[in-house]
Amino acid sequence: MVQIYGIKNCDTMKKAFKWLDDSQVNYQFNDYKKGVLNEELVRQWIEQLGWEALVNKRGITWRKLEDTLKNNMSNESAVDILQNFPSLIKRPLLINEGNITLGFKAEEYQQLFSETTG
Repeated sequence: MVQIYGIKNCDTMKKAFKWLDDSQVNYQFNDYKKGVLNEELVRQWIEQLGWEALVNKRGITWRKLEDTLKNNMSNESAVDILQNFPSLIKRPLLINEGNITLGFKAEEYQQLFSETTG
C-alpha cells in the first residue's frame, strides 16, 4: 500500500490527498505530528535521498533553526534534527513500491501511478 507522510493541515498535503482520493489510490497517511518518525525510517530516507533533498529550506522551521545546526548539517546529524523538527521534511513524502517521491505535482503523481497500475 502507498504510504504518505506529512502534516494533515498543510495545503500541499491537502492537494495530494485530493489527487489520491480522486484517482482512487489506496494510501495510508502518516502524520509527522503524531510521532510516526523514528531513527530507522529517517535513516532510510536519508540513505535514499540525502538530507539535502529531504529538507525544506524554504520553510519557516529552517529559517528559525540555529545557524550552527544548519551550517553543520550532515546525513548523520540530520537523523536527529529531522526527528526533532519534522516540519523540516518536505511534504508530502510518498512511498510507492519502495520509491520515494517528495512534494506534490499532479503530473508527477499521474506518471507515477500510471506506471504502477498500467
